[in-house]
Parts: sequence; structure tokens; C-alpha cells
Amino acid sequence: MSQEINDQNCTHSCDTCGVDCPSRTAPQDLHVKLKEGCRVGKVYAVVSGKGGVGKSMVTSLLAAQTRLRGYNTAILDGDITGPSIPQAFGVHDKALGDGEGIFPRVTLSGIQMMSINLLLEHETDPVVWRGPVIGGAIKQFWTDVYWDDVDYMFVDMPPGTGDVPLTVFQSLPVDGIIVVTTPQELVGMIVEKAVNMAKLMHIPVVGLVENMSFFKCPDCGKEHSIFGESRLNDVAAKYNIPLVARLPIDPSLTRMMDEGKIEMAHAPWLDDLLNGLTNG
Repeated sequence: MSQEINDQNCTHSCDTCGVDCPSRTAPQDLHVKLKEGCRVGKVYAVVSGKGGVGKSMVTSLLAAQTRLRGYNTAILDGDITGPSIPQAFGVHDKALGDGEGIFPRVTLSGIQMMSINLLLEHETDPVVWRGPVIGGAIKQFWTDVYWDDVDYMFVDMPPGTGDVPLTVFQSLPVDGIIVVTTPQELVGMIVEKAVNMAKLMHIPVVGLVENMSFFKCPDCGKEHSIFGESRLNDVAAKYNIPLVARLPIDPSLTRMMDEGKIEMAHAPWLDDLLNGLTNG
């Protein structure tokens, strides 16, 4: 009987209706859908509290090492105003479409990718867009791209906790977040902001990567903490983050990023993290 009363009183507009019905009280799924026939398995967002910590390098290494393990892998470059993923993989050809969608570019090892730099007339053209337009582009990278049977997708996020992270966390079915940091005390505080945002969005932080954690002397093999002692384990323990990794200061990794050869890198420091992601 109460349901009949609700139906009679309903204005069919949740903005003005006062009826307490399931369509108003049930949690709303804001995730946008892939193109029909496309599949993406696990989605991991790679975030940082600030810029300059090597987030794009970590994203590239995670994707490249996952691909080496035999999985179909993809990168969605969510850093619209500062894209660097195509350069890291030496991909400079433009993405093509068929009028209904866009085909991702594919790297030498078979990693699918989409980035705003693959759509610009010139790679150095600036993207001067406001937040809502950037958010719309992120959604289109998910909905309008022909993602082909992807097992693991890594989303390279811009630094901070602003519009783009909010759009990604609400619109994409993110399975977990990987936070990239460096050893400095100030960066540690900013990382905790990123971790707390993830908690607000109810998305687990599955990994913590400390980049530039140490420098290993090529002569004596001793490790030196150039940027101070690591706080990685303290932060991981405080927030119950299960997987951690420490990357060294390694000029060869920077060179490979600059030369578009990151797929050739050997990154054993990420093995435990990748084992947890691919076995979870």
C-alpha cells in the first residue's frame, strides 16, 4: 500500500520529489561505461601529492613490467596539461578514429595507450582548459577508446587532489591506488593528503612507491640516502598499506624515459608490488 502511495505522490524528478523511494535513497553508480565490446580488467590509479616525484616514470615501469609478465596492459594518461607517457615509450604517431571511437596507440611491446598528446596537432601545443573540460576528456578516454581486452590498466594522474583525481575516482571503476612519493619529510605529509583523499572516495591504497629513495654507489655498492632517511614503512604501517617499493636514483631510468625506451628497463624493485597487484 505504501508503495502505491509513493507512486501516486512521486513527481518523477528527484530534485523536487519528497517521496522516500529506493531511486532517491539507493547509492548512485557514477561509473561511465566502456564502448560496447571492450574490456578492461583491473584499474590502478597512480597518484602523487605533488609534482616532480617521478609518478609518470613509475606508471611507465609498472605497465612495462606487467606487460613483460604476459598480461594485456594499458595506460590511460590522465595528466591532460602535462602528458609525458607517449614520450616515455617513443610513441609520436597520432591516434586515429573511425567516427565512432578512437583506437589507442600501441607501444613496441604491445601496451595500449591514450594521451592528449596523441590528439594534438603538435606535441608541444599547450592544453589551456578549465577543470570541467579536462574532466570530460578523461571520461572520453574511457568511453570513446577501443580498449582491446585489457587485463591491467594504469592511470597516470596529475599531482594533487583536485578535479582530475575526483573525476577518475568517481567515473572509472578504480580497483586501487598506488601513491608515489620521495623521502623528504614535507613530501611525506603531502602523501598523507593523497591517502586521506583515497579513504574519502572509499578506494583502497594498495601500494606505496618511494622514488629516489637511495643512491647505490657503483664502486663500493653502499646505499646513500641523498634526500634523507626513508619514511616509507612508517606511512605504510600508519595507513595499513600492504605493498611498498623503493626505487633508487638511477640515471639510466631517466635516460630511458627521455629517449622513449622505458620498455627496455629492468626494474626488480617493483617485483613484490607487481606480485601483489597481479595475484590479488
